[in-house]
Amino acid sequence: MKRTLAFVLVAGAISALQAEEQSSSPYATAADFAKYAMKLREQALLKVEPQVFVPTSSRPAVQRYPWKANIVTTVFWIGEQAGGNNPVPNFRSSWDLNWQANYGGFDNPEKSARRSYIPVAFIPRQNPFYCALPYNDVTHGQFKPEAPLVIPWFKQAYMGQGQSVCWHRWIAIRKGNRTCYAQWEDCGPFRTDHFQYVFGNERPKPNLNHGAGLDVSPAVRDYLGLQPTDVTDWQFVNTQDVPAGPWRSYGENNHFVIARRQAEQRLVQQGAGNNAKTK
Repeated sequence: MKRTLAFVLVAGAISALQAEEQSSSPYATAADFAKYAMKLREQALLKVEPQVFVPTSSRPAVQRYPWKANIVTTVFWIGEQAGGNNPVPNFRSSWDLNWQANYGGFDNPEKSARRSYIPVAFIPRQNPFYCALPYNDVTHGQFKPEAPLVIPWFKQAYMGQGQSVCWHRWIAIRKGNRTCYAQWEDCGPFRTDHFQYVFGNERPKPNLNHGAGLDVSPAVRDYLGLQPTDVTDWQFVNTQDVPAGPWRSYGENNHFVIARRQAEQRLVQQGAGNNAKTK
């Protein structure tokens, strides 16, 4: 009804202007008159219709995640032997039975054996900035019953039954005025079932490592300057929110390395196509 009223108003105004033009029109040409008529139409519509802003994309709003503050944080590494307060050797992870082999070797934590956040003995085939949190969304090849309900990104990341939606997820880790970014590659310390802490508001459960709720790699330790047992804050982050830094440099599991390789492949294919056209 409002739109109809607007067009009636506009039509009336245009009729009046046409009558005026037949006598002594102030518009030099028909084009000038048409421009004015369109402007009048827009003004009339604005008066009778509310402004509605329609999104140009169906993409949902960006999900933001809260910080987990003052979390006891310990250091672990690929290839670590069992012993002391580490009951399970780290040759494999909760999601990768050949973790050490797929990484490329022993991620030696000794600072003398590292340079630029990676071991000097080899270039890692996976991201050296990795971490562990005490939850696994999969057991015996099936999702745990609570997984679809408690994991915020479950629906968007779902790839099939039993394919973890937590593996390779990015988190930010903060110590003082420095923030590091790492990928979730294993489960622990000690637990794999504490979704109330990982995705909710509970604190980490008591354990042998002073209630630690986060394990980080030697690369994360070195970037943040952590002690073997320290305290940090952490939060989940979306891949697109991970800024430039050494955590984007290495790894076949690294979203940024994958994207670079794909871009390079496209350039090679385009170059080959252009060469074929010129022959």
